[in-house]
Amino acid sequence: MANLKHLFSFIVLLILSLGGNKQSMADDVIRVGVVLDLNTTVGKVAESYILMAVYDFYAVNANYRTRLSLFTRDSKDDVVGAACAALDLMKNEKVHAIIGPQSSAQAKFVANLGERAHVPILSFSATSPFLSTNHNPFFIQTTQDDSAQVKAIAALIQAYGWREVIPIYEDTDYGNDLTLYLIDAFQEVDVRFPYRSVISPSSKDSDILEELKKLKAMQTRVFLVHMTASLGSKLFVHVKNSGMMSEGYAWITTQGLSSLLDTINSKIMDSMQGVLGIRPYIRITKDLEDFERRRTTNYTSRKTKYKTLGLNLFGLRAYDTIWALAMAVEKANIEHSSFLKQNASESKVDLAAIGVSEIGPMLLNKIASTRFQGLSGYFDLVKGQMKASTFEIFNVIERRERIIGYWNPKKGLSQEIDDISEIAYSTSKDKLKPPIWPGDTTNQPKKLRIGIPIGDGFNEFIKVQWHPHKGEPKVSGFSIDVFLAALDILPFPLPHEFVPYVNENRQSAGTYDQLLSQIKLKNFDAVVGDTTIVASRSSYVDFTLPYSESSVSMVVLMKDNEKKNMWIFLKPLSWDLWLATVATSIFIGFVTWVLERHVNSQFRGRFDQQIRTIFLFSFATLTSTQREKVVNSGSRVVLFVWAFTLLILTQSYTASLASMLTVQKLKPEFDDVTEIKRNGYFVGYQKDSFVRELLVEQLNIDESKLKAYSTPEEYDEALSNGSDNGGVAAIVDEIPYIKLFLSKYGSRYAIVGPIYKTDGFGFAFPRGSPLVSYISRATLNVTEDKDKMTDIIRKNFASQTTSTGDNGSAACSTYSPSLGVDSFGGLFIIVGVASLLSLLLYVVKKFPHFHWKNSNIVPLKGSLWLSFIELVKHSNQKYLRSWFFWRNESTPSPEGFGASPSMDEMRKHSRTSSEGADDVATDVDDEIWRCICGRG
Repeated sequence: MANLKHLFSFIVLLILSLGGNKQSMADDVIRVGVVLDLNTTVGKVAESYILMAVYDFYAVNANYRTRLSLFTRDSKDDVVGAACAALDLMKNEKVHAIIGPQSSAQAKFVANLGERAHVPILSFSATSPFLSTNHNPFFIQTTQDDSAQVKAIAALIQAYGWREVIPIYEDTDYGNDLTLYLIDAFQEVDVRFPYRSVISPSSKDSDILEELKKLKAMQTRVFLVHMTASLGSKLFVHVKNSGMMSEGYAWITTQGLSSLLDTINSKIMDSMQGVLGIRPYIRITKDLEDFERRRTTNYTSRKTKYKTLGLNLFGLRAYDTIWALAMAVEKANIEHSSFLKQNASESKVDLAAIGVSEIGPMLLNKIASTRFQGLSGYFDLVKGQMKASTFEIFNVIERRERIIGYWNPKKGLSQEIDDISEIAYSTSKDKLKPPIWPGDTTNQPKKLRIGIPIGDGFNEFIKVQWHPHKGEPKVSGFSIDVFLAALDILPFPLPHEFVPYVNENRQSAGTYDQLLSQIKLKNFDAVVGDTTIVASRSSYVDFTLPYSESSVSMVVLMKDNEKKNMWIFLKPLSWDLWLATVATSIFIGFVTWVLERHVNSQFRGRFDQQIRTIFLFSFATLTSTQREKVVNSGSRVVLFVWAFTLLILTQSYTASLASMLTVQKLKPEFDDVTEIKRNGYFVGYQKDSFVRELLVEQLNIDESKLKAYSTPEEYDEALSNGSDNGGVAAIVDEIPYIKLFLSKYGSRYAIVGPIYKTDGFGFAFPRGSPLVSYISRATLNVTEDKDKMTDIIRKNFASQTTSTGDNGSAACSTYSPSLGVDSFGGLFIIVGVASLLSLLLYVVKKFPHFHWKNSNIVPLKGSLWLSFIELVKHSNQKYLRSWFFWRNESTPSPEGFGASPSMDEMRKHSRTSSEGADDVATDVDDEIWRCICGRG
């Protein structure tokens, strides 16, 4: 085989050297090196494409005066081998350009040698993104680097709504260099790498199987394979044998492997059924079809042992590279080419003996500016790299590749390459043809397995019905509707299936905590239901934002004791308010007496009569039954303000008493869980709920005093029987369940609490899941949409919605507290200010009439109150003496000097001698002023 290969190469080169005419003998020959891994399929294919490229180019351009002379070296699939081959070509063959090497690791080393010798290195297969002209000015990538496909891969991942992907790549420069670009691109679309699988090219079969076993145990079922054809072929055989090429899995290959599927045998293709691949798009043109026909004919006619392969991307890139180099050599107009030697050395690989190409820099510039339509597409270099173009997405089906769509940097995904209907960038899977996934199914892999709790009661939140024949579950309820509404808002599809958490008898398989732990065990991808967000659960799952408020409260039986409380009429007002009202009333009576006494005979009389008048008038104002008429304007102002205050107090008293009478009918038997615990009563809770742990661990209730129930009917029966008759004294549960219970039995029960605060119901996902933020935002939009939430509530709770609110509000009512002074402090201040201002104005008005001639009647020692009493007695006596004097100046009082006349006589005298009475009253006022203000 080797002899035939060299013979074929010699014949081609001989033809090229002859050129088909005499003029070719005088043409300039430019020496070009070729470094390939001739033991690999890519190396063999590339060599054949390169030889055909030289022949085809000069067959078309026979008039060119320059000719390429190729010198091929085998790098033996080794970095050192590639370096030695490049050194040999530069030093001994004096080549002015090198095509190759194949791998990125080899290219990095050879590129440094090219920079040292000013020899352009053109690689058609080294795709590392780090082989840029910034670091290697004499290196040119005549193919797209791996970073060009990253956005296409991200768009494909985004189209199918996958949020987690596991990359599997080889532990080489080719594999590692792409990882950083993938991470950045996937972060932009919120796709996470939960794990990165790195496989060495030298790994044994047992090592690969062990790694696949680890991947199989993980929750993620979407894998991105970035490997060369040799290692990738070995991987997929083990993948199928491990049972991972079945329904539920998704596999995607990058361009390195996708572009070489034609080199893979049928056995390996059988193991890749359902795989999606991405590779640069090659438009099938007339020239390309003609080339393929000639290539196949040449191989067949020569009866070589080369395997006839289909069109190969890297082979076509190598073909176009030869054409670009030949064009650049002709454009450079090279008259002579030579190497400037630095040092002489007998060694073939001495770095110091490498010369410097005189035409290398010129040739580099000409190659960079070359543009033409090649077989692999339009040849256009941008900063030493092939410009990014369209990628095609294919699906492996029965040993063939079915194109399902395309990706373009401007349009995104599309079914047709020339689709111009879409202007905006698209990442919708609807733009792709439906693929056949592993397991020969059209069902998209990686459906979220969503665990659903199941119970006997409270089906308004979660309800599971089983198909009578197929046995498939049908899930509905408030929680499900909120979740589905949130999915409709997501910017990507989220395939899912609801899986009830049941045993073989279709009964609940465990508690809510056990259900949530299935996420950690990777049996479920999420849990949707009436799952409460509590701190203990957040240690192994992540919750979305709550879609329902919640707290733990206690529901107890009502008792009616309205008729048993004979003093309830006193409770609307607190004791301090009762005392404040009475005291203020007496103060108002006193102020009125002071202001009215000198002008109103109804406020005069003996001392005990005046005191009695003050108190009777004070309490009469509370009920507006006073008989005395006030004539002083200041008194009227005071009484008006006080009447306004009494009006407000009366209305408040009436409302509070009515409320208390209503609340008394709804008074619960127990006010606090502490009372129940102290008396050793039984307490009920909902079966499988976290409330049981709450009662035992935080409220320290004996487990023997706990009873589990499932339905509202069981709640009612247990509470009705009571703790002493086989029931319970209270049911402790979350507010949403209690409201549903009260919607049926609310008239007999009341809510006491809350006794524990929770964050409400939420959807659970694995720790660190990127879906949490998306579902949280979507759930928030749903709960803030009043119309949508109203429809969901009406659909699931129907008539319970209204009754729950009514009964719930009544049952949740607490006792109306007694009204206190703080509630009416402003009114009392207004009354006090009005009274004091009236007194002040009265004093200022009467101040000029005050006299102190009778000051000796007031004792200099003693309290102010005693002085006031003495002054009142003196004034009263003076008033009586004057009254008798006016009535009969010569007749002494029959009862003595201090005897009091009858009220009829006083009123009669008042009508005939009011002026004299005013003078007497003025004297009394003078004495009062002296007593209060002039003492000391």
